[in-house]
Amino acid sequence: MVRQGFFEKNLRYIFPLPAVLFVVVLMVFPVAYTFFLSFTDWTLTSGRPLSVVGLNSYLQVLKEPRFLEALGRTFYFTFGSVIVEMLLGTALALILNRSFKGKGVVKTLLLLPLVATPVAIGIVWNLFYDPTIGILNYVLSVLKLPQSGWVSDAKTVMPSLIIVDIWQWTPMITIIVLAGLAGLSSEPYESAMVDGANSRQVLFRITLPMLMPTILTAVILRAIDALKTYDIIYSMTGGGPGYASENLNVLAFKYSFEYFRMGQSAVMLVFLFIIVLLFSLLVMRLRRAFEL
Repeated sequence: MVRQGFFEKNLRYIFPLPAVLFVVVLMVFPVAYTFFLSFTDWTLTSGRPLSVVGLNSYLQVLKEPRFLEALGRTFYFTFGSVIVEMLLGTALALILNRSFKGKGVVKTLLLLPLVATPVAIGIVWNLFYDPTIGILNYVLSVLKLPQSGWVSDAKTVMPSLIIVDIWQWTPMITIIVLAGLAGLSSEPYESAMVDGANSRQVLFRITLPMLMPTILTAVILRAIDALKTYDIIYSMTGGGPGYASENLNVLAFKYSFEYFRMGQSAVMLVFLFIIVLLFSLLVMRLRRAFEL
């Protein structure tokens, strides 16, 4: 009988080891280090060494009105965009699930916002939103409607950014829901036809309830991404005018790389991590409830 060596005995541990090390180095360590920094008062420009202050760093951040306002904008941006994207994306998927001429062209055009880079999208939409040469204000002037400052006005900057997010990410919801529609069983529809159900009853009593786990999966993916949105906001407004479009990610970036207050920036990122985690767990529980 051939005696196995160390390598042969431990293949099940050795083969996954590179992947495990990769995850630890590139994912677990940064998260753990951010949690550690959140308990410090590390400021790069202070000239003082890093010192652990415990929860005082959290209390200091919670007392700052700018943080609380950014937290509110984060929820406003996320729920304002995701709810509309869910409704529009589901409606578009139901339309595209039918057969009609030019369906392939429509699907191709639907993918274009997803393949464009966020910075390019921000530049183009800033041209649309420009108060003097932008096409949107031109259209409003032609229609004899009051013009808007769009992203240059503190009152309209967040709705303007939400419109961009809806334009960019509604196709993702549509694609996911389309995949869910393709996987639905035909038996409930056959039973509904035998019972004489009309199209509205089929939609609201069969299609949408069966689609709900897929829709909630799309909502989880989109909401997590929306909570962490940085590129579109920073490329279009930089968090301005003033602080009117700062969300948690943009504010944390500024605290890190403009004010060099690394400890407080880490606190904000920890809050963002907890919010994303809790929201994901909530929606996943709702998804399991619909699957039962």
